[in-house]
Amino acid sequence: MKLYIATTLLLLCQLAARAEVQPPNLDSMYNCLDDAIAHADVYFARKELRIAALRSKLKAARNVEARYRISHRLYEEYKPFVSDSAIYFLNECVALARKAGRQERVGECLSLLSLCCSSTGLYDESRSFLARVDTAVLNRRGLAAYYHACYNLNNELAYYSSIRPMKKVYQAETARYEKRLLSCVSENEDVALLVRELRLMSEGRRREAMALNTKWLKLVEKGSHRYALVALYRYLEYKAAEDTTHMMYWLAESALADVRNGVMDQGSMWEMANQLMLQGDVDRSYRYISFTSGCANRYGSRQRSWQISPLMSAIADNYKRASESKNHQLTLMLVVISVLAVVILFILFYVNRQRKKLAVARKHLSRKNRQLSVSNGKLSAANEQLSMLNLQLSESNSVKEEYVGRFMRLCSLNIDKMDAFRKQVNRMVKNRDYENLYQVTRSRKSQEMELDAFYEDFDKAFLHLFPNFVGDFNSLLRPEEQIEVPEKGRMTTTLRIFALIRLGIDDSGKIAEFLHYSVNTIYNYRARTKNGAIADREHFERHVKELGLPRS
Repeated sequence: MKLYIATTLLLLCQLAARAEVQPPNLDSMYNCLDDAIAHADVYFARKELRIAALRSKLKAARNVEARYRISHRLYEEYKPFVSDSAIYFLNECVALARKAGRQERVGECLSLLSLCCSSTGLYDESRSFLARVDTAVLNRRGLAAYYHACYNLNNELAYYSSIRPMKKVYQAETARYEKRLLSCVSENEDVALLVRELRLMSEGRRREAMALNTKWLKLVEKGSHRYALVALYRYLEYKAAEDTTHMMYWLAESALADVRNGVMDQGSMWEMANQLMLQGDVDRSYRYISFTSGCANRYGSRQRSWQISPLMSAIADNYKRASESKNHQLTLMLVVISVLAVVILFILFYVNRQRKKLAVARKHLSRKNRQLSVSNGKLSAANEQLSMLNLQLSESNSVKEEYVGRFMRLCSLNIDKMDAFRKQVNRMVKNRDYENLYQVTRSRKSQEMELDAFYEDFDKAFLHLFPNFVGDFNSLLRPEEQIEVPEKGRMTTTLRIFALIRLGIDDSGKIAEFLHYSVNTIYNYRARTKNGAIADREHFERHVKELGLPRS
């Protein structure tokens, strides 16, 4: 179980580290910040409602203790909102503490007054308040407030002093009060974490400073005023590491939390405007510094006004230069557009002239196309006639080649048979075998065999040239009149008659002579077959002549 918990924690740490390493979406952050600024009045109104509620409670309070607690809460509400009001209510707390005889509270409130003054640039006033503190009566919390005020005053003087010996004195005093402050507070208090992180950063120990900031970040609620302070210091860590993307992200987080909490002391927003100006985003920088300036005036911080004034001046100069540059570009663009307009007018005039010429050319071309179309039609018809003639010629050539070959072979076979018969007759005459000679010459069996061989040879030759003839021929007849062949590769008498017609022999006398039938028999076959045609019988034989193409 312990191993499982340890593994889970390790995985969560790795995921958190990966989330930190992944580059944030700055555009999304800027959009959120712009939206918050647009609704800043809503956030300020909420702040004022809380303050108004506390003021009502203060009026209703009758005892000193209750008035002290409410005045102290009003100081805390006004501290980031209106500095004069925060100082006013701290003075009220001092008076109420004296009235109650609580000297430790008097010293604590005077220390907080000193801290408020040093944070807003009122250094003399800050010294004056510290001088009035009796440290002997302070408790641990009061001492922490006193040392914090001393630390902050000397740290501010060291930062802004231009006199080197005095700067060293202030720095030494800052270090001295830092140690005393840390001895009075727990290590997880905001002031302790803040002071320790500043020390680590000043010593260049960035990794330790970042680890401390991460620890601090886990102790504050995201989006709170404390979160804005931690995010600002995280920005300083990334700025020192020169990580621009994460730097701007955490600065935007800090500024966003300030706006949403109704904070008028907009230190993060001021720094955001400064960084954006350095990055060249003058428009957004100007919007942010204008918003910060309005908040600073309402807050009443002299120090923040000193910081904003030079930045406002720099941004105004950049804005002026950018504006002048844009005006120059606009003038240049106007000249270019004017020249382009003249060129376009010339082009339109030229194109219009060419369009008219093109219209005339198109009419002429259309007339030529019509003439060419007529010529093409005539040529197409001539090509069709030529194709038909070529087809007929090809068919005639195929038939001629096939039947010439067959005729030559039959002639050769007949010569051989005649020679064999001559030799047989010669042998019988020589042997005076007249009886057998008579019987041989008397029988018709030889003629029938030769005729059957002739039909078989004709069938094979024709079906070789027209392999689909039987099927195509039957497609011209009604189903009940269609002809079945006795065996594959052979034809019936009807098929042979129309096969000769397909070959171009359509005279009944020639067909009768070729097939050894009478003319009447051939006529009857032809008439009976045409009566079984699907279409009109008058054109039946023409359709037969168009069946298929001879196989080459």
